[in-house]
Parts: sequence; C-alpha cells; structure tokens
Amino acid sequence: MGLFHTKERIPAPFADFLKTRRAKILPSQVGLSTSTRRRTPGLRREEVAQLAGIGLTWYTWLEQGRPIHVSTQVIESLSKVLLLDKQERIHLYLLANQPLPSDIPQYQGTVSPILQHVLDNLILCPSLVTDQRWNVIAWNKAACLIFGDFTKMNARGRNIVWAMFTDNKYKQLYVDWNLYAKGLLGKFRSMWGQYIEDSWLAQFIEDLKLQSTEFNLWWSLHEIQSNKEMYKKLNHPVAGILDFEISNFDVSDNSGLKLIVHAPLPETDTAAKMKLLLDEMYPNV
Repeated sequence: MGLFHTKERIPAPFADFLKTRRAKILPSQVGLSTSTRRRTPGLRREEVAQLAGIGLTWYTWLEQGRPIHVSTQVIESLSKVLLLDKQERIHLYLLANQPLPSDIPQYQGTVSPILQHVLDNLILCPSLVTDQRWNVIAWNKAACLIFGDFTKMNARGRNIVWAMFTDNKYKQLYVDWNLYAKGLLGKFRSMWGQYIEDSWLAQFIEDLKLQSTEFNLWWSLHEIQSNKEMYKKLNHPVAGILDFEISNFDVSDNSGLKLIVHAPLPETDTAAKMKLLLDEMYPNV
C-alpha cells in the first residue's frame, strides 16, 4: 500500500490506545449491524481495518507494536473510525511520533479567566502566554513594562520571533542580543519542524527573511535548540540591568499554549527594581 515502512517498533502506548478506543465504539456508531453475537465489546480488528481502508494484517501489527511506521494518512483514517475528539486525535499523533497536521495548531480567542488570573498574580514576574506560532495572546502588567505595551501592538508586533528580529528596542534591551536571538531562532525552528506544512508559518518565515538580515542568515544554518529553562539579562532603559530566570510551562488543556515566566533572579536587585517600576507606572494598583 505504501502506507507503512519497516522501521522502529510502534510504541506500546500507541497500540494500547488503539485497543482501548476500539473497545469503546459500538458497531451501530459506525453503521455496522449488531445482529451477530460478539465475544468482546466494541469493534473487531477486521472491522476497524476495513473501515480505515487498511489490511487486517497491518492493523493487527499496529496493535501488536510490530516494527512498522504508521503514516499520517492512516492516523487520520483511524481517528475518524474510532471517533476520536480533538484531544484524542492530538494524542494519537504524538504517540506515533508524527508531526501534528496543519489544522491542529490553529488557536483562536483569548485565554481562560483562570489563566489570566494566574498571570495577574505573578506581579513581579513579567509573564506571557504564547500560541504555537509564538504569538503573544495574554500578558501581565510587568510584561508590558519590560517588553512594551502589547495592547498597542499589531498582530505581527506581538509575535516574539518577529519582535526579536525587527524591533530595534529588543536589540538594545538584551545585553547579549546575538546570543538570545540565535537561541530563540533555534527553539522556533524546533517548533517549526512539527508544523512544517503550516502555510501561515511558511509565509511568516519568508516575510521575516526579507525584514531581518540576521534571521535570513541564521535560518539557513538549521540550528536547533530545545526549549529549556534559562537565564536572561536585560538592560531596561529606566531600571537598568535586570536578571531573570526563565521557565516555560505547557497549558494543560492541550491547546498548545505556553506560559512563559520571567522570575527575578535571587540575590539580585531585580525584584526591587520591578516593584519600583510597577509602583511608578501603576501607582493606584
């Protein structure tokens, strides 16, 4: 069929997930007759294989965790046959070590009131929430004091990667801009590899190549960097040197959002400077 190729073994959680979801589907839910007597609940393997348009042997090997590679075409077919919801579909792709399709990373709207409440209570910690494309979709007052007023920025201006490479204020803000910009680009490229078919990202990259000489040069180097905790040293035009510890947290609702927290580095005067900035800019808060 060309849908499978000999490779590493299918992860056991992938096989187990298929079996548990198959057991939950009633034949009537997928248009099959329920007149015959069944020994086990749910669908039979041959029924799933037939509905998904794959061979019974291939599907059996999937549930046995044999050394085959499952294609995105098969994952999509299985997602439909097993009536997976959005979160389950994402989970199946991740279990198969496959990049998510371009329709999954789309995120619309604002964050939940609870998440915004978390941001607002990180008073001395400039904090942001970003989507899969690194667009800032939520922030707190401390973040506006350090990175600019996000309420006054257009959509492109609120993209972290775009701002880093096109906004001169960022080149002045970061004590070692080259270091942080290269690191950010490496993380962005690592993310891009998961959504390589996303037309929005493809256009974004081409536009940024035209806007930034550094991005155009460094993008061609294909350097990858994982999204680990790190330190950040900034030179704020009012407060002076600020030292932060950076932590990234996945939002637990499978929306693909990330919470980025800049915590003042202990044994520095960063926390005190942040308090002075906030008191000056928001005296009545």
